[in-house]
Amino acid sequence: MPFEHHRQPLASRDRFARRLLKFAGYGLAFLTISLLLGVAGYHWIGGLAWVDALLDASMILAGMGPVSPLPSDAAKVFASAYALFSGVAFLTTFSILIAPILHRVLHQLHLKERAE
Repeated sequence: MPFEHHRQPLASRDRFARRLLKFAGYGLAFLTISLLLGVAGYHWIGGLAWVDALLDASMILAGMGPVSPLPSDAAKVFASAYALFSGVAFLTTFSILIAPILHRVLHQLHLKERAE
């Protein structure tokens, strides 16, 4: 992990900003892969056109809900699994984004505690 140890000083603002950008990149990469999985599944399993598959995958991933009716049971099972995955993907992405911020806050509190 790229975080400093509790005995090390707090990272500079520049280093912290770079860390935030790095973790935002990780979150974006994870969301992109998640979206591509959904698009592929809606296209090949659901039988939707690419644009419709993108729309449905985006709507599910964003928590809005499906748009297109699904023709088969296999497509409905995929949509159900993808919806469950999307909920976990949202929480995972939030965790990736909040990790450096939470670490910095806790590190500051630990440094203050040691100084007293």
